[in-house]
Amino acid sequence: MSGSNNREVGQKGEEEAAKFLVDNGYKIIKKNFHFGKTGEIDIIAEKDDILVFVEVKTRYNDKYGDPLLSITYRKQKSIRKVAEGYLYINKIRDQECRFDVIIVDKRPGINEIFQMENAF
Repeated sequence: MSGSNNREVGQKGEEEAAKFLVDNGYKIIKKNFHFGKTGEIDIIAEKDDILVFVEVKTRYNDKYGDPLLSITYRKQKSIRKVAEGYLYINKIRDQECRFDVIIVDKRPGINEIFQMENAF
């Protein structure tokens, strides 16, 4: 799969994840937030006064393995730094935050979305 196809798959997955969050009572604050060259957070949402930084992983086949395994310690560290940047830029203090992962599983015969709260 080419880079543009990977982006397209990721973008579709992020759209489905955002809809899933809204359907489950979350307010979407920001999508694809970048902070410098550090990285990106796919979705920033809020529910019950908790700011939620969401990493979305989409799978249409098994080529890239278990999506949870792709969120390495290095990736987690990058997401944390971007989250800190978001909090700094927006002067947010004393707000409860957490990091969730949403898996959009579209492999043949599967059509599921799974949210792991407090994933890391």
